[in-house]
Amino acid sequence: MPELETTIHKSACRMCHGGCGVLVHIADGQIKKIVGDPDSPLNRGKICIKAPASIELVNHPDRLKFPMKRAGPRGSGKWDRIDWDEAYDILAERLGAIIDQDGARSIAIGTGTGRHHCDFVPRFANALGTPNWCEPGHAQCFFPRVNVSKMTFGDLPIGDYYGDTDPSCVLVWGHNPAVSGPDGELLFHCRALTKKNTKFIVVDPRRTLLAEEAQVWLQVRPGTDDAVALAMLHEIIAADLYDAEFVENWTYGFDQLKAHVEPYTPEWAASISWVPAEKIREAARLFASSKPAVVEWGCAIEHSPNSIQTARAIACLPALTGTIDIPGGWVFGSHILGDFPFLHDTLDDNVKAMRLGSDEFRLLGQANVMPSAHIPSVFEAMRTGKPYPIKAFLIFGNNPLATYANSTLVRDSLEKVEFLSVMDMFMTPSAELADLVLPAASWLELDALTAFPYFAETTALAQQKLAQVGECKQDEVVFAELARRMNLGAGKEDIETIFDGRLAPVGKSFRELTREGFAHKPITYRKHEKDGAGFKTESGKIELYSLALERLGYDALPTYREPPESPLSTPDVAEDYPLVLTSGARVLNFFTSEHRQLSRLRRSHPDPLVDLHPETAMEAGIREGDWVWIETRRGRIRQKANLTENIDPRVVHVEFGWWFPERQDREKGIWQSNANLLTDQGPPYDPAMGTYQLRALLCRISKAAAPH
Repeated sequence: MPELETTIHKSACRMCHGGCGVLVHIADGQIKKIVGDPDSPLNRGKICIKAPASIELVNHPDRLKFPMKRAGPRGSGKWDRIDWDEAYDILAERLGAIIDQDGARSIAIGTGTGRHHCDFVPRFANALGTPNWCEPGHAQCFFPRVNVSKMTFGDLPIGDYYGDTDPSCVLVWGHNPAVSGPDGELLFHCRALTKKNTKFIVVDPRRTLLAEEAQVWLQVRPGTDDAVALAMLHEIIAADLYDAEFVENWTYGFDQLKAHVEPYTPEWAASISWVPAEKIREAARLFASSKPAVVEWGCAIEHSPNSIQTARAIACLPALTGTIDIPGGWVFGSHILGDFPFLHDTLDDNVKAMRLGSDEFRLLGQANVMPSAHIPSVFEAMRTGKPYPIKAFLIFGNNPLATYANSTLVRDSLEKVEFLSVMDMFMTPSAELADLVLPAASWLELDALTAFPYFAETTALAQQKLAQVGECKQDEVVFAELARRMNLGAGKEDIETIFDGRLAPVGKSFRELTREGFAHKPITYRKHEKDGAGFKTESGKIELYSLALERLGYDALPTYREPPESPLSTPDVAEDYPLVLTSGARVLNFFTSEHRQLSRLRRSHPDPLVDLHPETAMEAGIREGDWVWIETRRGRIRQKANLTENIDPRVVHVEFGWWFPERQDREKGIWQSNANLLTDQGPPYDPAMGTYQLRALLCRISKAAAPH
């Protein structure tokens, strides 16, 4: 039998939102192999275990393959197969009726993490005329850091792993880049630096792989990162370790910051954070004496109602030491693409003013780089109709029962909405509650243009459609077709037209880019020194004292705020729930709530794990591998004990995103091990961003029987 001809196609893996360049091998119309692209300037040929598992994702027998409408009571599991014409008609009719009766504001649109369609969701919301779009992480992941960076520096800094100079020091804060490579800042860079002369400082409640190799590990009490950052600022200033020339020439508000952090001594922070004062001093001195240095910060710092000020305190550290936009430092990207057409101007100011939560959380809903609705306010409007009803919720690439805080409250909200549509690759527990289910394409089944790292955009990558599964479509195609069916005033363009427009500065069409795989624009340095450019802030300098936050009515200097539920703020609760709960650490095999149906990934991580210190486990009569109840005031879940000395005896870590796709029932185990049964989306919120508390909650544990 003659050997089949193999063709090789360049693309970008999106099994997470990291964006590794890959080579996809196809023979006889089938995807046979996926390997790293050695030419990619982002990952240089390296990939993680998720990329090869994409083949199983494409061919998985449980994939949704055609549209379906509900045929029985909601959640009954009874469905009728329909074609796309009928699906579009249902959407257009139901949405049109709501717009006629209540206005487009009564339609909410939700999405998941940053994939191919993430920018198209707010674009479609704007075209539809609703100010209410949201996603689980917008106030809890990445965008607090993005907005803080824009207000402080005028742009989002990234670690310079791409030039000829390696960072001398990496400050890893609330992030584990050994297993997680979000937003195009891929996990391979920090791993490689551990084998060189780069020093590491790690701030994390758990002794991660990087913490094991770090020169300094600060084992912080969950939720007190702001206290540690303020104390490091104090130490750098008090010990005259800052770059005086850089601070004088390129920062605004140093004197105010100096006076502000004077009381925030390492001793003060030690009493709050459980980190010894001498360790805080050691970290501050190592960071200040290392140049160039970068900050690798993650979403853990954004999981408390002080997300903005925590990010602000951390952002001020490299500003004081002058390691900004220099080779090997914290640098600004080259912005290779043209602006994305979000269609912000299609909403008039009166409609924007109706965005849920925007009057209170003005950074989230008004000044945000991508203004969005406040998630708890959206769900409250579903349940109560106040301040006006949300009657339809359109979900694209998200499993809300697993990814929003307080899953019980989320379910109650979804059950109240008049029309629920879900577009996904699989029938998730959330999709089971829908009126309409639409089959979504995976990354190998669609055309997409993206640029990484996010907001720095040094490299533009093309994904190209290499497979077709059933009648699956990509979300962006559905948005454009629905805009045409509803005769909307905007949003009707086909996606390739949009891609070609964004690629105009590159001088290539999207089809040309698919053949080449990527386009790269090297980073240049010290851009603020050239032609009087300065920084893109109100003062033209790095704003240690934030004029933008002051103008919005918020604290202009970084502040400390104890988590609303903690051993210090709620000692009465701590009597019954004596342990501090943290969650959200990434597992290499999965991405948030995805991929647990893929045997290649699941076999090495079959069960959800709760990290317990051996002393804590012993007190509760728990042994390695036992099932454990973890309980908060909101609910309880069951996970399997992983006993480790890498966690403080007073802290418990649970994995998040867990459901069990292999279950035959409609709920698929969503109420068994789902960390968001424990979390809280109630107030108090971050004053600017509306962030709720996902970590640093109080819990208790007990031994549990194995699940059936």
